[in-house]
Amino acid sequence: MKVLVAIDESEGSLYALQWALEHLHLPETEGSAAITVVHVQPHFMPPHTAIPVGPVIFATPAVMDSIKKAQEQSASEVISRATKLCEQHMIKAEMMVIRGDPKEMIVEASEDMNVDLLVVGSRGLGQIKRAFLGSVSDYCAHHAKCPVLIVRPPKSSHK
Repeated sequence: MKVLVAIDESEGSLYALQWALEHLHLPETEGSAAITVVHVQPHFMPPHTAIPVGPVIFATPAVMDSIKKAQEQSASEVISRATKLCEQHMIKAEMMVIRGDPKEMIVEASEDMNVDLLVVGSRGLGQIKRAFLGSVSDYCAHHAKCPVLIVRPPKSSHK
């Protein structure tokens, strides 16, 4: 069984990875990874942005480099946390970092890899926030061609 787990900086996505590692039977086959973990970096801002009533703002190459370095550092930290989690569970995992719109790239990766199961976390957005902000997990559930497992984090006792 090929499993793809999508992660980002949120604790919810890392909880989904942990849940998958603990509850899914993930055997290694012929030396290949038992699970693939993907992190999608959103495209950083374009070189210039027009404000409807006001000046056009141009980002200097130094600013663009700074943004790119910050994204690479963030991706490195996310992948490092995921790698440690997989190692703790003694599961061999393949790590991928791709760039683009997270919801579209996750679905595309699941199709390209012909996975049997896509696992995503849930931030627990309410209906109104989900309608305005969109939901990666909701998008994946409606557009992926494979089964999608949405893992909700446990409810906090502080609520």
